[in-house]
Amino acid sequence: MLVGTFVYLLQGILDQWFVPPELANQVWMVRLTALCVPAFVIALSFTSVFPRLCHPLLASVGLAAGVGVISVQMILPVESSAYYYPLMVLVTFFTYNFIGTRFIFALYVDLFLLITYNLLFGWVMGYSHQILISHDFFIISANLIGGSAGYLAELQRRILYLREYELDEERQHHQTRSLHDGLTGLPNRDLLHDRITQAMVAAQRECSIHCGFFLDLDGFKAINDQLSHNMGDLVLQEVARRLTSAVRGMDTVARIGGDEFFILALDIESDVAAYQLAEKLLDQFSSPFPGIPEDMLLGASIGICLLPYEGMTASDFIQRADKAMYQVKGAGKGHFALAGMH
Repeated sequence: MLVGTFVYLLQGILDQWFVPPELANQVWMVRLTALCVPAFVIALSFTSVFPRLCHPLLASVGLAAGVGVISVQMILPVESSAYYYPLMVLVTFFTYNFIGTRFIFALYVDLFLLITYNLLFGWVMGYSHQILISHDFFIISANLIGGSAGYLAELQRRILYLREYELDEERQHHQTRSLHDGLTGLPNRDLLHDRITQAMVAAQRECSIHCGFFLDLDGFKAINDQLSHNMGDLVLQEVARRLTSAVRGMDTVARIGGDEFFILALDIESDVAAYQLAEKLLDQFSSPFPGIPEDMLLGASIGICLLPYEGMTASDFIQRADKAMYQVKGAGKGHFALAGMH
């Protein structure tokens, strides 16, 4: 807009040769009035209003410039028009290619200016057909060339944007796949390690207590072997759904092995609260699983580990809960045990 304003003012150099002295003030009044619009838009560009209305506002700059050129030309004698109408060609290119508005807004502005130009100078001002047609040739040519260039540039930007959007979605998809289990959609071991590390940092900084539950399914091997792997997959998906529904949104349910799950529960008040959550997790296996015969029972054994503790790491945290889970397996399954802190 600043460059356009400079070029717009630069045309005033011609006034000394082609504007009668008694009309000079009127010409400059029109010219400066037209420049109030870009000044206003520049001022708005520093406000929160501009992003929401930027395209019509930018288009109004081209409209004001064109109206200003037409108004100046109406003031001057017809013989001066040959020296002033070329600015309409510049305004056309400027609106399509330099002002920054969308193509459709620029098209509306430049078509309006073209129609207005012909109505005013063909009917009101009485320009001869030869003069008007010669002016139209260059103005229409500017619309065709500038409009085509503006449209192709906008199309290229749109294609580039869509391609970048597709690539971003593809990157996010691959990142999600790399950090989540393909069968259940739960976080995998890598994402679990990251969240445990964050929980450890928070535990040390905020003196908070977090808890891990290593959960291994009881009776799953028989279901998987006797009822097919497809049924086993459906059971794992149902287990994932039930475990997720049993915890808070801030907690993490991860699948870290074939029938092994790990729940990271944040901000657990005490071991008593951990036991209560363990009971809640075990309750998720009390109701029948779809497609599983009544004589094939599915349960879980849970090992619990609390943090923080001295020398803690994500791997050691999981291993301690795993060791506590095997203690449950050895004692008859279907229950939970807390890992020792030493």
